[in-house]
Order: sequence, then C-alpha cells, then structure tokens
Amino acid sequence: MATLNIRRDVADPFYRYKMERLQSKIEGKGNGIKTVIVNLSSVAQSLARPAAYVIKYFGFELGAQTTTNPADDRWIINGAHEASKLQDYLDGFIAKFVLCKKCKNPETDVVIKAGTITLDCKACGQRSDVDPRLKLSSFILKNEPKKGKKEKADKKARRAAKANKDTNGDAVNGDHGSPGSNSDNGEEDDEDIAPEAGSDDELTARFNAEAAEIETPAIKDKEVEWAMDTSEAAVKARAQELPDDLNTKLTLDEDEDGEGGANNAYDQLGEWIGEEAKTKSGVDNVDAVDIYVKAKELGIESKHKTLTVLAQTIFDENIVAQITKRAGMLKKMITSEKHEKAFLGGTERFIGNEHPDLIAQVPKILLAFYQEDVLTEPTLQTWKKASKKYVDINVSKTVRKAALPFLTWLETAESDDSGSDEE
Repeated sequence: MATLNIRRDVADPFYRYKMERLQSKIEGKGNGIKTVIVNLSSVAQSLARPAAYVIKYFGFELGAQTTTNPADDRWIINGAHEASKLQDYLDGFIAKFVLCKKCKNPETDVVIKAGTITLDCKACGQRSDVDPRLKLSSFILKNEPKKGKKEKADKKARRAAKANKDTNGDAVNGDHGSPGSNSDNGEEDDEDIAPEAGSDDELTARFNAEAAEIETPAIKDKEVEWAMDTSEAAVKARAQELPDDLNTKLTLDEDEDGEGGANNAYDQLGEWIGEEAKTKSGVDNVDAVDIYVKAKELGIESKHKTLTVLAQTIFDENIVAQITKRAGMLKKMITSEKHEKAFLGGTERFIGNEHPDLIAQVPKILLAFYQEDVLTEPTLQTWKKASKKYVDINVSKTVRKAALPFLTWLETAESDDSGSDEE
C-alpha cells in the first residue's frame, strides 16, 4: 500500500511520520450510492486517533450521513466521494485534531478534561486547546471513551502518592523519576496545569497579537462615559436623524447592559453598513475586515448584540451564497452560546420581518451556518420552540416551522451515527 507523509506539505522523503493513502470504493447506485473507505482503520491508527473521529469529520465536512461498523471494519459515507477529495479533507482533520499547534508535530495525545479537548504534544511539551466550536469537538465530548479500570487505578495511585508526599514533606528522589522521564508524578503535574490556549491558527494568532497592542480603556458596565451629549434632548435629536426603517429595524430595547436607546453604537454600526452598501452598489461589496474594524472602533466587536445587527445587515436575498464569504468574520466574533443565539435572533428578524420571501430557504440557510461552523448543533436545536424575543410570536412560529426539516435532519443524523458507533 502506498504511503505518504502525514503532513503533506512536507516534501522530505525521510519524514518519519507516514500513513497509508486513503483508499475508497463506491457502492450502490441512485439514492443508495455510498462510499466505503477501505483502509480507514489503518490511517486512523497512524494518526493515533479513533477511526470514528475521522469518519465523523468527513460527514460533517461533506454534509453527509455516515455509518460506522468497527466490528466489520466498514466505514461508510453516503454519496459518491473521490479518494483524492477525502484526502484533502483528511488534511483538515490532521491540522485541527492531530498536529501540535506549536511545533506542527503529529505526536500528540488527546486529553479530555472539564469539557475541554487538549492536544498534549510529546515532542515539545506544548498543551493546546482544540476549538470547541468545531462540530467534531461536540461529537468527541459527547462520546468520550470510558476510562478503564487500569487507568482509574493508576490515577488513584498517583493521587495517593501525592497525598503521601504532602504529608511527609520532601519526597525521596526516586519518587520523582529522572528529569524528562514519563513518571507517574510527572503525569499528575501535567493534569494540574491549565492547558495553553494555542488552538488558534496562524492567521488568527497574528490577528489577536496585533489586536492586543491596541490600547483599550477599561470600562465597567453601567459606568460608561460617552464622549458626546447624552442629555434627553440630544438623544431625541439624534434619533430623529436616523432613517425610520433603520431605527425600527435595529434599535434594541434597554437591557441589563444599559446599551439600548436611540442612536446607540449598534444602530451606528447598522447605519454605517447600510451607507457602505449604497455607496458600493450592494452589501456584497462591503468588506468583512472593514465591518470588523468599524465594530471595534465603536467598542462593540465582542458584544453579543452586535451579532444581531450583523445578521440583519450583511446579507440580502442571496444570503445562502453569501454565508461562506462572511463565515470567517462571524466565527471570529461569535465566541459563546449567547453570541450564537443573538445571531440566530437577528437572522429570524431578517427573514421574518424584512425578507419573508426567504422563509422557504430557512433550511438551506441554517445548513450553511452549520456547515461553515458559524452555529453549533445545541444552539440550532433551541429553534424548535417559537419565541417573541426578536419578532412577533406569529412570525417566529412561521420561521421556526420552516426550520423543522433541517432540525429533524440534524437530530436524525446525530442519532443514527451515535447508534452505529455503539455497535
């Protein structure tokens, strides 16, 4: 069987980390066509990862259901997929779930602790987190392998040794093991160290480094001093200057952050995007970087309500095609479940109030958000029940009813795959 470097960007023929080239076989025809990955177990073993992780990753990336049967070594993806295409997707899996974020070495172990997936590099010692927003991250956390009796006994012994050390003072030198050895105490120390937050890719890491150099004054909620006249008369005057449709569309009610009211930063962002869209003959031509810079200038780039505004202003009737273009910026700004829900709320308002003709496309819109890792499965599942938080309750019922085919598919696909994995 032909082999290739685990890191295909490394051309060195003497690179020590090798794996078999993926081999696939297409079976069936019509709606029953499927792709069987013949040597997935061997490839997964070379990567030191469960084959179930790899096949699941392919399913997420391709938007296709997968079937796993470890007993028969059958790893199936619905639909016809070329081996070369799957090999390209495997590169993505390796980059996100195998390679050390610091030295790019594949000699890493997966450590799951407190709902966090960490890659522990045995080559350089770096411990870096895997992005929890990735769909496969959710799958791994839900299907964490059960710890065996031997592992539990070893961990108990390490704790007892540590307790004995604390009681008796300095431990005997032999208890520590030689420097650099993989002693029990060394493993326990590793578990107590908070993992490094090194899961960002190179571009994001550079972006964060540059952003950190910008001096941002510390502000406290409810104690913001605006560099403008905030008297009641001045606020009303500025509100009258806003276009009526924008004022109605974007203004958020006063809430616990004290950031509501007319002509707030969120309205300013929405108005700016609208003006840019007019100037540049369409919202498609408004650059995502410029949008982020404007939000940062207004001091709301990390606020969850900013996502509500963006959902209503950075798309038009071609939203399905535009999602991929905006995904990078959105993933940068969506950092929590609260952000995701705010973005979904803005999407509901955008579709239900502004573009009701898009209601039939709701499943496609949600699928695009899901496949681009903009929104995660748990947040999407909350759309089963109508809410009057962002739109009229009847509008919410209509939009969320249209989402049911996608939500049903999401639930069924997850259920089917989980059932297959347990066999």
